Amino acid sequence: MSKFYSVRDLEFQIFENLDLSQLTAIPYFADHSEDTFRMVLSAAREIAERSLYPLLTAMDRNEPVLEGGRIKIHPGMKAIVKQFGEDGWINATFSHEEGGQQLPWTIHLAAGYILQAANYSASVFPFLTTGAANLIRSFGSEELIQKFTPKMYSGDWQGTMALTEPDAGSSLSDLNTLAIPTSKEGVFQIKGQKIYISCGDHDACENVIHLMLARIQGAPAGTKGISLFVVPQKDPETGEPNDVLTEGLYHKMGYKGAPIAHLMIGSNEACLGYLVGEANQGLKYMFQMMNEARLGVGMNAVAIASAAYQSSLSYAKERPQGRKITEKDLSKPQVPIIEHADVKRMLLFQKSITEGSLALLMYCSWLADQVSHGTSGDHGAMEALLDLLTPIAKSYPSEIGLQSTSAAVQILGGAGYTTDFPVEQYYREARIHPIHEGTTGIHGMDLLGRKVLIQDGLGWKALMKAIGNDIKEASQLGELEKMSAALARYQSMSNQCLQEQLVKMKQGTDVFLADATLFLELCGHLCLGWMWVRQAVSASKNFERDPVFYKGKIRAAEYFMEYELVKIESLAKRLASDSFPTLDIEKEGF
Repeated sequence: MSKFYSVRDLEFQIFENLDLSQLTAIPYFADHSEDTFRMVLSAAREIAERSLYPLLTAMDRNEPVLEGGRIKIHPGMKAIVKQFGEDGWINATFSHEEGGQQLPWTIHLAAGYILQAANYSASVFPFLTTGAANLIRSFGSEELIQKFTPKMYSGDWQGTMALTEPDAGSSLSDLNTLAIPTSKEGVFQIKGQKIYISCGDHDACENVIHLMLARIQGAPAGTKGISLFVVPQKDPETGEPNDVLTEGLYHKMGYKGAPIAHLMIGSNEACLGYLVGEANQGLKYMFQMMNEARLGVGMNAVAIASAAYQSSLSYAKERPQGRKITEKDLSKPQVPIIEHADVKRMLLFQKSITEGSLALLMYCSWLADQVSHGTSGDHGAMEALLDLLTPIAKSYPSEIGLQSTSAAVQILGGAGYTTDFPVEQYYREARIHPIHEGTTGIHGMDLLGRKVLIQDGLGWKALMKAIGNDIKEASQLGELEKMSAALARYQSMSNQCLQEQLVKMKQGTDVFLADATLFLELCGHLCLGWMWVRQAVSASKNFERDPVFYKGKIRAAEYFMEYELVKIESLAKRLASDSFPTLDIEKEGF
């Protein structure tokens, strides 16, 4: 039994609830089998348990420092970063021709979940490089691919995503980093600054390769004038500095082991960057990495919530406190706190959130594999459904996962508030995910303002169809009839709620999007209710093989329906209201 995730549940999600072995029918994945998938997960678990988890506390207590213009991180990370490269984790999903393994993204993401649950800070280094390298290989010239990706794949060079500036966070249209053409085609002088750059500088690699957004001199204002550049910290051929200076290091609430840098670019007019693809298409290219990263952030949130759940579950089984409420004889021994109903409630909350969210992220990554490499006739609907689910799968697990982690602290009581137990660290680390890769509010507006509307609502229609199909299957299993009826009721309520929101469009964008975050929350509850019905169906069909495990699944599904799915009703009531205090209050009123 792992200390930070459930091996049994992850195998259930992959091989029973999704039956991922069916992906091997797709030509791109044909060299794989269930055995190879299990080998990958086993390898991830071994690295997690032997290398990452032992450094969890040390990396939190001994955070990075900036000395002599270079960030120094925990010395144990150098071997870990190198191992990720040598073992092929960074380019595992890429083609055989590129030295990759053509591994399904679903398995790669599942392996990432194991690593993130073990030590979130340590896990981010390789996957940031994966995303940056993927942009170069997808949109860069053959020259750029050959110049940069081999050393990134090997783990010698770190990759980053350099977007944010002091005056341009979520509003990337306001970024000011400038790219000035040089005499060499495709090479530009870069000048500006970037902040909050994850792994933007550290001493566990030879070079840092930034995938950076900048505006070419004379380009149009706004998002239409943004281009994408490869900006190395050092010249890839000579190793000489490229005028990318680490100006500062941010000190964070959690997730301390991975450095977050403030970079000054071109202070000495000597920074060169290499244009990726076409000019003024940078934001379009970057969104590929951002959309993958958004699902990754959702999985990060699930992983930390899972680690907190496993810790509080272990504590609840071992910690004696009090007696059953009906026991009046004080001479009787105290019982483990897991015997108390309210502790069971908090544990069920955590189980329902972590396992439900994991199911949602696994489903989304399965869709991504189908969209990227499958040949299904429903390709268009699958892609629309994935686009619709992305803001939900990023934001809902991030927000509700923080609540789940808070419940873990509560179960430990006073002990949970101390550094002697890991749950306080998990709570601090969980807080970043509603911020990373777009705040919850941004994703709420994206969902309601864009995703439910595009292609005449194709994504929403695909979601309603998929939920309806699983409701129908569950309704044919007698023990799940009540559960399927509840999901059907709240599906109808959610659909009606959307129609009411679309009517509000006539009242103006401010009114339409005022409660977009609440609509996203409603959709999150609906999607997890859907995921729990799917899991209950799988559990019911296989019940005799492992009655204890599957009974736990069905009880967690019942909990979610009775305690969490019902929140749709109050959210729908609020969303139907014509009162808007958030719009009506003046700033002086605060």
